[in-house]
Amino acid sequence: MVFIHPAKPAIDVLPGMPGPLLDYPFDTTRTALQLVLNGVITRYPNVRIILSHAGGFLPYTAYRFAELAPGVRNDVPNCDGLLDLLRTFYFDTALSSPSALPSLTAFAQPDRVLYGSDFPYAPPSVSTSFTKAQDAYAALSADRHAAINRANALPLFPRLAALAR
Repeated sequence: MVFIHPAKPAIDVLPGMPGPLLDYPFDTTRTALQLVLNGVITRYPNVRIILSHAGGFLPYTAYRFAELAPGVRNDVPNCDGLLDLLRTFYFDTALSSPSALPSLTAFAQPDRVLYGSDFPYAPPSVSTSFTKAQDAYAALSADRHAAINRANALPLFPRLAALAR
C-alpha cells in the first residue's frame, strides 16, 4: 500500500499563488503519469497506490492523455490500455469539491474512490467544508456515499476492517 501526497514540483510557482493551491494537483497528476509511463504499475501489479486530492487533474485529463500519448511515444500501450492502467489507482477525496467529483466518479472505478480529509495538512475548517460539500453531493446515491466514506477502504486495510466489525 502506497499513499502519494504531492509536494511542490520543481517548477516556479505563480507569484502570489502558494503551491498547495495549484501545483499540488499538478504534481499528483505528473507522478501518476510517470508511474504508468515508466512501467512501474505494470511491473508491480500488486502494489496498491492511493492518489490524494482525487488524483489531481488525472480524472479530468485521463482520456486526453490516453488518446494522445501513443502518438508521441512508441513504448506505451494503446488508448484503452493506458486508461486501464490509470484506473488501477485509488483516489482519495481530500479537498475535492463538488466540481471535481463528476470527473472523478466518471473516471475511477467505483470501489477505488476513498474518503480523504487532508489531515493534518489542511486546517480543520477547510477539511470540514469539503467533507460537507461531498456529503451533500446529490449525484451520488446513499450507497455510493457510504462506500466512499468507509466501505471502499476496508478491503485495503484488513487489520483495521477486522477491528471495525
